[in-house]
Amino acid sequence: MAQRILALAAEEAPERLQEALQSLGEGELGDMVTRQALKGRETAALLRGIFKGSPCSQRSGVLRRLQVYKHCVPLVESGDLHLGKVSEIIGLLMLEARQLPGHALAELATLFVDVIKGGSLSNGKSLELFSTVLTALASSKESLAYGKGELNGEEFKKQLINTLCSSKYVPLCRLHHALVRLKISQDIPLSAEELQFVVEKVLRMFSKLDLQEIPPLVYQLLLLSAKGSKKTVLEGIIVFFNQLDKRQKEEQRVPQSVDLEVATTPLDQLRHVEGTVILHIVSVINLDQDLGEELIRHLKTEQQKDPGKALCPFSVALLLSVAVKHRLQEQIFDFLKTSITRSCKDLQFLQASKFLQDLFPQQYDVTTVILEVVKNSAFGWDHVTQGLVDLGFSLMESYEPKKPFGGKAADTTYGLSKMPAQQACRLGASILLETFKVHEPIRSDILEQVLNRVLTKAASPVSHFIDLLSNIVVSAPLVLQTSSSKVTETFDNLSFLPIDTVQGLLRAVQPLLKVSMSVRDSLILVLQKAIFSRQLDARKAAVAGFLLLLRNFKILGSLSSSQCSQVIGATQVQADVHACYNSAANEAFCLEILGSLRRCLSQQADVRLMLYEGFYDVLRRNSQLASSIMETLLSQIKQYYLPQPDLLPPLKLEGCIMAQGDQIFLQEPLAHLLCCIQHCLAWYKSTVHLCQGAEDDEEEEDVGFEQNFEEMLESVTRRMIKSELEDFELDKSADFSLSSGVGVKNNIYAIQVMGICEVLIEYNFNIGNFSKNKFEDVLGLFTCYNKLSEILKEKAGKNKSTLGNKTARSFLSMGFVSTLLTALFRDNAQGHEESLAVLRSSTEFLRYAVSVALQKVQQLEETGQTDGPDGQNPEKMFQNLCKITRVLLWRYTSIPTVVEESGKKKGKSISLLCLEGLLRIFNTVQQLYAARIPQFLQALDITDGDAEETDINVTEKAAFQIRQFQRSLVNQFSSAEDDFNSKETQSLITVLSTLSKLLDPASQQFLQFLTWTVKICKENALEDIACCKGLLSLLFSLHVLYKSPVSLLRELAQDIHACLGDIDQDIEVESRSHFAIVNAKTAAPTVCLLVLGQADKVLEEVDWLIKKLTSLGSDTSEDSSQASNQTQALEKGVILQLGTLLTVYHELVQTALPAGSCVDTLLRSLSKTYAILTSLIKHYIQACRSTSNTIPGRLEKLVKLSGSHLTPQCYSFITYVQNIHSESLSFVEEKKKKKKKEDEAAAVSTVMAKVLRETKPIPNLIFAIEQYEKFLIHLSKKSKVNLMQYMKLSTSRDFRINASMLDSALQEHNTEDAENEPDNEQSSTAEQPDENQEPKKKRQRKK
Repeated sequence: MAQRILALAAEEAPERLQEALQSLGEGELGDMVTRQALKGRETAALLRGIFKGSPCSQRSGVLRRLQVYKHCVPLVESGDLHLGKVSEIIGLLMLEARQLPGHALAELATLFVDVIKGGSLSNGKSLELFSTVLTALASSKESLAYGKGELNGEEFKKQLINTLCSSKYVPLCRLHHALVRLKISQDIPLSAEELQFVVEKVLRMFSKLDLQEIPPLVYQLLLLSAKGSKKTVLEGIIVFFNQLDKRQKEEQRVPQSVDLEVATTPLDQLRHVEGTVILHIVSVINLDQDLGEELIRHLKTEQQKDPGKALCPFSVALLLSVAVKHRLQEQIFDFLKTSITRSCKDLQFLQASKFLQDLFPQQYDVTTVILEVVKNSAFGWDHVTQGLVDLGFSLMESYEPKKPFGGKAADTTYGLSKMPAQQACRLGASILLETFKVHEPIRSDILEQVLNRVLTKAASPVSHFIDLLSNIVVSAPLVLQTSSSKVTETFDNLSFLPIDTVQGLLRAVQPLLKVSMSVRDSLILVLQKAIFSRQLDARKAAVAGFLLLLRNFKILGSLSSSQCSQVIGATQVQADVHACYNSAANEAFCLEILGSLRRCLSQQADVRLMLYEGFYDVLRRNSQLASSIMETLLSQIKQYYLPQPDLLPPLKLEGCIMAQGDQIFLQEPLAHLLCCIQHCLAWYKSTVHLCQGAEDDEEEEDVGFEQNFEEMLESVTRRMIKSELEDFELDKSADFSLSSGVGVKNNIYAIQVMGICEVLIEYNFNIGNFSKNKFEDVLGLFTCYNKLSEILKEKAGKNKSTLGNKTARSFLSMGFVSTLLTALFRDNAQGHEESLAVLRSSTEFLRYAVSVALQKVQQLEETGQTDGPDGQNPEKMFQNLCKITRVLLWRYTSIPTVVEESGKKKGKSISLLCLEGLLRIFNTVQQLYAARIPQFLQALDITDGDAEETDINVTEKAAFQIRQFQRSLVNQFSSAEDDFNSKETQSLITVLSTLSKLLDPASQQFLQFLTWTVKICKENALEDIACCKGLLSLLFSLHVLYKSPVSLLRELAQDIHACLGDIDQDIEVESRSHFAIVNAKTAAPTVCLLVLGQADKVLEEVDWLIKKLTSLGSDTSEDSSQASNQTQALEKGVILQLGTLLTVYHELVQTALPAGSCVDTLLRSLSKTYAILTSLIKHYIQACRSTSNTIPGRLEKLVKLSGSHLTPQCYSFITYVQNIHSESLSFVEEKKKKKKKEDEAAAVSTVMAKVLRETKPIPNLIFAIEQYEKFLIHLSKKSKVNLMQYMKLSTSRDFRINASMLDSALQEHNTEDAENEPDNEQSSTAEQPDENQEPKKKRQRKK
């Protein structure tokens, strides 16, 4: 039959063809098509013949066509046909579909929907046909039956899509049908609403699909987004994966709560799926740039509302992957950097205020999110790594430490990084370090970039890059071996780098020198060249490098040291390397380096100084070099030592200086040389000497130089005590000015002599073993030191020179200072009593010991290290700090200043120095040793200072220390007026403020301390301005961590008002003294400015909250009920804060404040208040637009309060301000008459300038009030509530009539009339012109 139809179709005989087709039954037609298709012969020709004999003009023809379509769809989907055959059939059916009438198309489309819903589509090949059917249907104009009614083609199509998207499918077909929808949607022209409907439906299905099925679906969705709904697609994908991440995190945190029924996806599977999805999005963005722009736009908008939802690990990873495309990189990095700094600022803001913490219990931190991305990227996210590296470097460069103009860079290595910029820089370093650990392929790239920046940024601070380099090397030392060429290239530039950079760089790469012979050899070559360089910095770099090598290449037999070089991990130990670097080779190598360094002893003082400061560390780590180093030092000191026993002075000081033209320079830092000898000798005697009993020959040789040094130091000590200042060419009459050559020489001599005395004090104390004679020598040396010190202070005082006022750095070591203080103040051993009495008898010596401790702590606080041995060892510094603190604390609390000051002659009392030292120590510990605060507080507890506790309660220990200082402060307040020490009180308040930071704000101890501070402020009528300022600042800093300080501010404002009186002199203010600290001396400007400063902080918080409110208000997400609850809580908080603040300003604007800073600050603060009130009103206008909510009653009360208690008083206050300024001008006018003409103009212009400056804020305030009222009118219209009923009519600022002045002027006028009454004629004639000329008078007033 098939052949017959083909023949008839070819003969162009339509009638016979129709007859032949009509003779076939429905089943026969289908079987014929199937057989022909399976044979693969002329299927298309057969179908064309059938269509030719089934014209659409006849009903039978349409039905036959439908039969063919209905039969072909399952045939195509069956999978029995060859793909080429399928495409051929579908192509033909698509061509013919457009000829079908509307009702046939509708029937065919409905059939397709049923097939899809039934899930019988196996390969989806027929979907292209469905798209064509729907497109043809949409353009059909005829009415089609649908249910009980009729629809046109377009409406029918919409209904079908709706039916398709609303259907529920069997689980196996979910993904298939979702893809079906998308394929259909891509091919069919959809309206925006239809597209949105389809997209939302597919996104809702995500949660029901298997994780592996999601990436292809996402890809189809992204392709579909080219038609529109980009934001919905991106938002849906980000929200879905964010929820999955959160769920995963929850389960990791609480594994026992996981239901067996809700089994979660394995972590690695989730990460791999996320990675694939990110790749899909990036590939589509490469094709469609608008999608990338939409992504950034969406995240920026979302970040304003909810940063946690916008920047989650998935979205950050996505952004970083997209950032690899340079067109969007700048936008993305700017957005991420802004988000990071904003997040840091917000966290800082929240941590500083209990009021905000209560409103925002969950704090979002973007830094943890970004570090989580680094961790996630370990699951094969190679496309994210480049973005992470670029972001890390971008952060480090954008927020690097800044170098002040002409000064040294502020180093952020020491102390906590509290500023948002510092935190961002630290985050950049953390990103790079963690990425370096996780991703091996990118390691060499990171290392190269870090080294490049260390070299190229030599002029700006690079400490943050060096710290990163050091951490990188520690985390993976052998990586440097593969990049050793880059490191050796860096070494070639060492001589051009600043010395600090060189030292940091060499310390960082030091582990590599132990495992790479080539790197070590190249470094030695560079250093040997640098030693002979013309540049001083290059020679210093060479010395620094050689000292580092000596410290780290140990010779066999050297004693082990707790401070040996950085430990090299087991991964680095390689047999072949150590075969090359044995101890014998090390010895030859070290002796060669020492030979090079000996040449440096003839160079400038700076180079020698580095050597003297470095030798002790070399000796301690490489003890086999002891004899070489000691011999070198001995030959050096012999150049300046005079051996004759009776010759004074014992050292040739003239050999230490060098003249160049008119200028004098220090050539040999003799005191440093002696200091180095003293420390090396002490170490040698205590350590090496004990371990060398077996080696007799060496011992004899070594004893030689040891004995030499001891005799020399003994002789120098004896002769230094005998020497007078004249022996050093120094006395009271000598010139010490730094402008002349003689003065410079004398200064150098004085500092050298003082240094030598200090070195000998330490030496004699250490070897004295509490002998009385030795301690007398110590005192003798101190007398020499003290005489010179007093002369220098006296001369510096006369010269008023900034250089002269700087005290020379002490040569005593930190360890010795702690030992000395403990002996002087805390040693109760009976055997030591007599000898220590010698030192204790000198108050000057005791004061000197404490002041040196103070200087050492200050140096530690500023630079993170101190001079002398172990100065760079944080552990030893911490132990010394604890010992010093214990002594100072005991000394201060045991002997009050009052007792001590009775016998005091001059200078600060020891107790006061102890207090200053304690203040510095508490600051230093919080900056440098934040992690070790528990151990520090434990060490201070004298009762169980040695006890080891695993769990130390910091709050309890800090509270105990606070109580000691509270007692001292109470004693100060209760002392007689003559005994009150302002300086000590200020220091005590600052100490309390510093220690209060260690208390947990939620603890009972914190509340007790706050209550005590409030009590002190209420009961003490303190008149000292500085102490009052310190105490109130402490009160505010504590109060904000407990609750909002607005009620406290109101009480203080009432006290200020009562104290200073009202602007209307006739009103007597009710005296309600809450705080005795507010009195006539402190009320203005001190307390007033502090109150206004704190009020401004509250206003900042409120402003921040209103911004959050606005962003929450624009959020139309599904969690609207939760958002509205939060919005209500925020609105309530804002209105309550503003309401109480208005009462604070209500008191202050009625106060007769003196002209000056108080008035100026108050006017500015009021402008800010009105601006924030306006922001709040704008928020409610927006809320009224978006919803039909009425405004809350509490807002109405706030507006009423502002209208009754603030605005009228503001206008009165402005009048008051203008009056006091006009009085000051008239006062100047009076004085002008008495003064000479030359002074007149200057005086007037000065006062005029001052008045103009102080009245400048007035127009701004009036504008702010008027803006507030303008938006109130808008809100009244929107909310249908008349809020303006509470606002009084504003005073006109252009033209004012002062009623009281007018009355007095009229009374004067009437009295004049009464006097002239007898002369009626004259008075009557006078009246006429008076009436006629009144306008003239006005004109005269204007002139």
